[in-house]
Amino acid sequence: MECTINWMPASGMAFSAETGSGHLLMMDGAPEGGGRNLAPRPMETMLAGAGACTAYDVVLILKRGRHAVQGCQVKMSADRAETEPKVFTRIVMKFVVSGAKLPEAAVKRAVQLSYEKYCSATAMLAKTAQIDLEVEIVDTTAVA
Repeated sequence: MECTINWMPASGMAFSAETGSGHLLMMDGAPEGGGRNLAPRPMETMLAGAGACTAYDVVLILKRGRHAVQGCQVKMSADRAETEPKVFTRIVMKFVVSGAKLPEAAVKRAVQLSYEKYCSATAMLAKTAQIDLEVEIVDTTAVA
């Protein structure tokens, strides 16, 4: 895996990241740090990446189990250390999974499998952060 980061001096503290797969991601700093608040902070992208990584796993596991998953949202919140390096110390991941008659055990198993086995992003973050998992299931069969 490769990525090239380029500072964009004319934008203060903005950076572009070109991924090995050819995609572009923008990041910026807070105004008090010289940024212009034009894009997410680098640590926000790290948190978002971990959420997307685990959501991807959950959806894939449920689909492979032939469950009628229709939506997967991960609401993330994180605490950081007070001193440098300001690593994540606690992350709460609340999964809101929707679908038709999703078995609670299957959804919880998918979330747990992602956390314990498949998601490399959360595995790395778990080295410094306590990660709490919460699950909510929304049954779409009752919606008219």
